[in-house]
Amino acid sequence: MMDEKTETSLDVEQIKNLLPHRAPFLFVEKLTQIRPFESAVGYKAVSFNEPYFQGHFPDFAVMPGVLIVEAMAQAAGALVVYSLGVFDANRMVYFMTIDKARFRRPVRPGELLRIPVKAIRRRGPVWRLSGEAFVDNELCAEAEFSAMIRDSASGGNDNPSDGDR
Repeated sequence: MMDEKTETSLDVEQIKNLLPHRAPFLFVEKLTQIRPFESAVGYKAVSFNEPYFQGHFPDFAVMPGVLIVEAMAQAAGALVVYSLGVFDANRMVYFMTIDKARFRRPVRPGELLRIPVKAIRRRGPVWRLSGEAFVDNELCAEAEFSAMIRDSASGGNDNPSDGDR
């Protein structure tokens, strides 16, 4: 855990210690301004060679909105796992709900997503979180979501959601 007077920043290798995701499905490359149990800011450099741009859309490449929400969820998941101090790779963060999702503008290759996330509340293993995605200071997307932290050794059999996280 961090001292509140010292800002903690995590790079992609440190994030990979918190999340099970790997390329091409890891959408957070940096996490900064971490306030355990409260908030953090994730970053994703949107590259021209992302595999989904081959089909979404070849003549006008746009990052799929669902992947922007996934990036928010990954930033939030990294915040939660970091806050709980469970670095043993035996924890999974499962999506349970996505609410109030709004998409304001397309995200294009070559842009840098800044993804502030906040914990709204926590009840046992279930967290309610919010996220936003910005390019520069322009809001591109926002959503609220809930997630559950589970031990991966359980094989997901005790996951009450239909989520795939």
